Amino acid sequence: MLPVDEIRLNFNPASLVILNVVLGFLMFGIALDTRAADFRRVLRMPWAMGVGIAAQFLVLPAVTFGLTLLLHVAPSIALGMILVACCPPGNVSNIVTHRAGGNVALSVSMTAISNALSIVLMPLNFAFWAGLHPTAAPLFRSIALDPAEMAGHIVAIIGIPFVLGIVCAEKLPRLTARIRKPARFLSFFCLIAFILGAVAGNWRYFLDYVGLVLLAVVLHDALAFLTGYLCARASGLQDYDRRAVSIEVGIRNAGLGLVLIFSFFGGLGGMAVVAGVWGFWDIIAGLVLASWWGRRPAAGTPAQVESQS
Repeated sequence: MLPVDEIRLNFNPASLVILNVVLGFLMFGIALDTRAADFRRVLRMPWAMGVGIAAQFLVLPAVTFGLTLLLHVAPSIALGMILVACCPPGNVSNIVTHRAGGNVALSVSMTAISNALSIVLMPLNFAFWAGLHPTAAPLFRSIALDPAEMAGHIVAIIGIPFVLGIVCAEKLPRLTARIRKPARFLSFFCLIAFILGAVAGNWRYFLDYVGLVLLAVVLHDALAFLTGYLCARASGLQDYDRRAVSIEVGIRNAGLGLVLIFSFFGGLGGMAVVAGVWGFWDIIAGLVLASWWGRRPAAGTPAQVESQS
């Protein structure tokens, strides 16, 4: 069996183009649930929003960096974990937050703001932490990734569909109301189908190397949820808001990571296996956490605040 850093997973170029389109459609679907009011809502809860954004873009990549050193993972696996940590949340985080009894308004606003910021921050964040890693940095430099090119790719598959979705939601509310739910479920189904396709097309590699990454992904995902929760708790947020922040930080858009891995890293083995395993485990862990939380009323809900005032 070859070292995981030396393998390259195969993905048909035509399929990659379709996957980019599917991911763009997924971002369009996220934006259909976004309104200009979501951005204005930030002004009414700036502390909670600031804590959530900082936890995603500052704390989680740093914690991930430390975890890769602690586990002594292979360089390509370390790069995959860092890339996933730098990805924005997906719209499934809003659904999971609702099931968990958390602050959905905060979740939706964080998803919108995080995806907008990730256009610039994601490539810069990844380049910083990957370049700093003692064992993964040489592999990262050998790929000669251009952050500007990566940012342009992110603009094309996140930025443009996101803006178009918001414009559609604001200017065509009737059409948006009809297509919002079908677009959300269809795009999510297609994304899962393509992740399955990527796994199925490289099944032998996944079977050979999943044991190397499974423990790392499980620990990393648990740490991501815990990072969001602890940051929110340390900042004095109520349990209602903590749940939203925890889920927003814990749920990462691994589909975007997979697209970037095949587009810019040639399907680098450890990175692709991490993103593929994360894509499934993240949703399972999020739903389990939401089910547990959902059976326990959250403190600090609007109804409780009003009754106490």
